[in-house]
Amino acid sequence: MMPIDQLKQLIQAIHPISPEDWTEFAGIWHPFSARRKEVITATGETENFLYFVVEGVQRVYYLDEVNREATLVFSYAPSFAGVVDSLMLQQPSRYYFETLTPSVFLRASFHDLQAVMQTRPAVETTIRLGITQALSGVLERLVELQCYSSADKLKKLLARSPHILQTVPHKYLANYIGIDPTNFSKLINNIRI
Repeated sequence: MMPIDQLKQLIQAIHPISPEDWTEFAGIWHPFSARRKEVITATGETENFLYFVVEGVQRVYYLDEVNREATLVFSYAPSFAGVVDSLMLQQPSRYYFETLTPSVFLRASFHDLQAVMQTRPAVETTIRLGITQALSGVLERLVELQCYSSADKLKKLLARSPHILQTVPHKYLANYIGIDPTNFSKLINNIRI
């Protein structure tokens, strides 16, 4: 399946749009690729693109003043990616957007995205619903962080993304659930998946 067809399938699942709206929306997306371990957006930079992942695995992470990392989210095909708050608010990012594997994307610029959303209400609705779904996932993640044990966090992650153990290096998964990487293999061996 062509990347643009994968994007169309995802858009139609979020909120079906007319063929005319799709034609306008599809026209703003352009191919982009990145190597493994490439920082696409760094803290302090304003995100200028919305990404649609065609291939590869990426993460958004935070780095504090003493260089402790907090992996916030993983992205992989077929999904949207990038530092969405920086993009939509057009303010400097507080986060890094990095590839974990070689990655292929379609990407749309903020300017083009805004123009299509202003002239095509159905596209604006689709983007709003997509962002709302992402916010819902963030709220669910906050509950996990505050209320769940490490084992329960891992079980929830595997329920959402069963393939993630094979695609994301375990040190990033350990960081995501908030445990030391040396304890991750013990955790994997002690839970029922």
